[in-house]
Amino acid sequence: FNVAIGNGSLGADTLGHKSTAVGYATLNAQNFTSSTDSFNTAVGYFAGVSVSTGTKNTLIGGEAGLSNTTGTSNTAVGFQTLQANTSGSYNSASGATAMYSNTTGANNTALGFQSLNSNTTANNNTAIGSLCLDANTTGANNTALGLHALGANTTGATNTAVGSQALYTNTTAGNNTAVGYQALLVNTTGYNNLALGANALDAN
Repeated sequence: FNVAIGNGSLGADTLGHKSTAVGYATLNAQNFTSSTDSFNTAVGYFAGVSVSTGTKNTLIGGEAGLSNTTGTSNTAVGFQTLQANTSGSYNSASGATAMYSNTTGANNTALGFQSLNSNTTANNNTAIGSLCLDANTTGANNTALGLHALGANTTGATNTAVGSQALYTNTTAGNNTAVGYQALLVNTTGYNNLALGANALDAN
């Protein structure tokens, strides 16, 4: 019930079923010791090479999901997407190195080059656009839409930034909403701000 194409692909599995591995060493570590419908799909050099008992992962691209071991229901599309993920689950990453550093963070969505690139353990973030939330490490429940939106955010939580460079320099502040080009552009640690319109509160 498995499909394996490539040297070392699905090389260790004994009782896992319904997985597809295409490429060198894809799903190489997967090994279920009881009959399991794993539904893992890995396509690309070293994609999902460390998956052991994780299930329902779709990993497409060179080194996509490289370190994932037990994480489940992740989708990674692009070079080194979700590369460091180990047990984080229910993440979706698309774009080269999107969510590259994520280890245990869950329920995140990253779409765009290096979006959520530095995220490690934070949950429930949405980043759509190149370099959105790319410095975020542990900040949770953020939404960023647009080039560089919330680009410098590290631990700030519960922020919403819509527009290119909205809340761009925010680092640790939370509960801010910025809608518009460069809205709240230089805010770093200020909380509970609402900025609507291009350059709104850009010097705050």
